[in-house]
Amino acid sequence: MKKNWLKNYPTHVPAEINPDSYQSIIEVLDLSVQKFPDHPAFYNLGTTLTYKQVAEYSYQFAAYLQQVLKATKGDRIAIMLPNILQYPLAMMGAMRAGLIIVNVNPLYTADELALQLTDSGATTIIVMENFARTVQSVLKQVPMLKNIIITKIGDLFSAPKAWATHFILKYVKKNIPRYQLPHATSFKKILYEGKKCIFSPVTLTNNDIAFLQYTGGTTGVAKAAVLTHRNIIANLQQVSSCYQNILTEGEEIIISALPFYHIYSLVVNYLFFNKMGALNILITNPRDVDGMVTVMKKFKFSAITGVNTLFNALLKNPNFAKLDFSKLRISNAGGMAVQQATAQNWLSITGVPLQEGYGLTEASPCVTFNPTARFGTVGFPLPSTDVRIFDDNDNELPYGQVGELVVKGPQIMHSYWQSPIETKQVFPARMGS
Repeated sequence: MKKNWLKNYPTHVPAEINPDSYQSIIEVLDLSVQKFPDHPAFYNLGTTLTYKQVAEYSYQFAAYLQQVLKATKGDRIAIMLPNILQYPLAMMGAMRAGLIIVNVNPLYTADELALQLTDSGATTIIVMENFARTVQSVLKQVPMLKNIIITKIGDLFSAPKAWATHFILKYVKKNIPRYQLPHATSFKKILYEGKKCIFSPVTLTNNDIAFLQYTGGTTGVAKAAVLTHRNIIANLQQVSSCYQNILTEGEEIIISALPFYHIYSLVVNYLFFNKMGALNILITNPRDVDGMVTVMKKFKFSAITGVNTLFNALLKNPNFAKLDFSKLRISNAGGMAVQQATAQNWLSITGVPLQEGYGLTEASPCVTFNPTARFGTVGFPLPSTDVRIFDDNDNELPYGQVGELVVKGPQIMHSYWQSPIETKQVFPARMGS
């Protein structure tokens, strides 16, 4: 049965938001810690961390970065992790210390990793041991990389469970290739030693760089979009304005199968739902659809994001239709166009439509929002966002015409990292300053 899911949708989404509502992303995250200290924040493979625990771990991580690794504001740290508990506390800790986050796909080849580390100038990397051999293979190419932090998937699990998980991954499934990084530091040691270190608060402004988020952009050449705290905060405020009467603070549960190293999941799943005080269910390996459905069965989740291939894979799983969808209100799709058959089947089984949106890394990432169940449209521009269409001769086209999409708003990146020519090419004068 189709739900009357739009009955609480706001009749008026504000035309503008205030991108200067907060001075930093850390301010946003810490506000949730203050509101929901004992509320579960992240769940992964049977282990849950509260908002207070994540914050405490982040302080330990930040203090170690400062006092032992001598990291200072503006240094770059590469985070090469899938969706595991270590990601949010490492990101929060590094940002708390004033570092710039460089998100790295753990499945990168050695050449891809070397290019990203060299271009960003990252001096520290945290990597899950399953992918440590890739880091080992690029050391001679990235001499600026001083600090390597290795984490095991079970580092935040109880001791027996951590041991069992490591044994299965290494000796049964053989998912941990041999590596030699004798000078690397274990993540568990950092948290232990970090308790003894004194954290020195760092002043952050919303004009400081938060992320170097790599993308092929408009040219296909890998380059980093420079995203400031203000860019991300603006997008959080924009998304919040669209869901203000749909979601309830402290009561939501979000399924996070898309990896946090991708800008869509990073901002929507992690940062936005963290701002909402939600419980984030981390799916480490979404390719294991059976395992994912088993996890989903444990929760009355209210939101899920994904791409067409993920939704289609779930729909084909025989146990997916047996899940409890009574609390589900948000099913957001991005990254690629949703196929009509996928959208129809999803609505038929869950009772909630797949809402398509449009965004790009350079826009932090959300540009448009679709508040309706209408298929085949990405909806309307977010508040404080100007979207226009131009032809090849820089003439603005009327509604309904095909051309180049040009976007202006506070969520638009500062620049491409160390690429002034390409930056100038993507900031046309036709949209104004």
